Amino acid sequence: MPSERPHIIFIITDQQRFDTIRALGFPYMDTPHLDRLVNEGVTFTNCHITAPSCAPSRASIFTGYYPHTTGILKNADHWTRSWVESLADAGYYCVNIGKMHTWPYATPLGFHERFVVENKDRYLENRYYFDEWDKALAARGLVKQQRDFYRRRADYRERLGAFEWELPEDLHSDMFVGNFAAWWLRSKPKSEQPLFMQIGFPGPHPPYDPTPAYAAPYLAKELPLPDVGEEELAHQPPPFLAMRHHNAEVDHDSVVHLLNPTHEQLHRQRAYYLANVTMIDHQVGEVLSALDDKGYLDNAVVIFTSDHGDALGDHGHSQKWTMYDIITRMPLIVWSPGRFAGGRRIDGLCQLMDIGPTILELAGVTPPPSFEAISLASPLGAALEGHEWFGREAVFAEHGRDGILQTTEYMSMVRTRDWKLVHFLNEPFGQLFNLRRDPQEVDNLWDNRAYAARKRALLDTLREWRIRSQYHTRDWGKAWR
Repeated sequence: MPSERPHIIFIITDQQRFDTIRALGFPYMDTPHLDRLVNEGVTFTNCHITAPSCAPSRASIFTGYYPHTTGILKNADHWTRSWVESLADAGYYCVNIGKMHTWPYATPLGFHERFVVENKDRYLENRYYFDEWDKALAARGLVKQQRDFYRRRADYRERLGAFEWELPEDLHSDMFVGNFAAWWLRSKPKSEQPLFMQIGFPGPHPPYDPTPAYAAPYLAKELPLPDVGEEELAHQPPPFLAMRHHNAEVDHDSVVHLLNPTHEQLHRQRAYYLANVTMIDHQVGEVLSALDDKGYLDNAVVIFTSDHGDALGDHGHSQKWTMYDIITRMPLIVWSPGRFAGGRRIDGLCQLMDIGPTILELAGVTPPPSFEAISLASPLGAALEGHEWFGREAVFAEHGRDGILQTTEYMSMVRTRDWKLVHFLNEPFGQLFNLRRDPQEVDNLWDNRAYAARKRALLDTLREWRIRSQYHTRDWGKAWR
């Protein structure tokens, strides 16, 4: 095992579901480079986010705290500090290429270099922030495809956000980010300092916009598509039903959601989404090749994950903002063949933010005792080393009211291996699922008296989590004041 501190390459996609990597059991996918990471690395198969949207989820990853602790409960909440500062202080050279979703977008966050690329279709926070991708397009005399462009199409409201990328392939957002990272690695003289590089791919977040060449194979495949019954919809909480209708009226991220889409529309949307994943997979291969060419890969840890999933019509919904497993469960892969025995799957519950203290410990940095994230590499959780590890007893997620989730002030979730409960502040309704008997989360047992004791126990767990969190993190902000 290498004794010196490793280079750490942390790749985060945006809105990528768990069921998008062939090696994890999804044969309709074409992902050879992610398959390599799975087959030679350690994959956590029951890893869950702390919030079902970009900024609060990412802030948890890069701070080690739950959203209610950071105060970042929705996109565009102020976020300017992270544990990347500790890596820099410890001698790492820290570079971000692509999406982070900090606010403001270009805050340093501890990086020595940031090359910001944000959302493909940017209206919510700041329509006129010009990132590195905008500049590259402008240098070629081009403007990126986005909502203004797509709205000119006669079939705009029928496409479910699925559109062909018609500009040069190398200027697609995911191609641009991957190529930029590979260019930086090959062009920058290799330093004596260990490298921490965060690569943030904007896809497969909508608009779902692969090139025709990448889309064609998926359009020709039979793909798993949702079949949503009226009974399931009738038992969903009112805020979810209201959001469903809102997303059919307002075109967030160039997606006009349809309440009753056709099979053809759903198939095209999913085909384009999956093609976006394959485009990213291609760029992961380019990054690995560049790392190898410059001699980084012999002593590197490559980590791959995403910030949340995408409903793609499952449960009748568009994008995220719900607490179903298709949104909360993420692929988390840690690849370092010379350091950790590969080809392993670990199914213990973990929070995605647990990768934060893990990275710090791999870098020789002691995480703050107030962290709510739990290292996967420490003696208390040495999953990466192959020691016996059972994971967390429960994982949690939360989200505040925003421009999409409009009719609840705050929702929170607790999930154990067998059960899930979703609570809405000051409301009598909620969700309760027996995950053993109902892994698709269709049968809402919230109002079923036979499960009243189970519901009460999970509500107690949720309450104790918040009380314990408030006490445990009472001094968390002192280092950043």
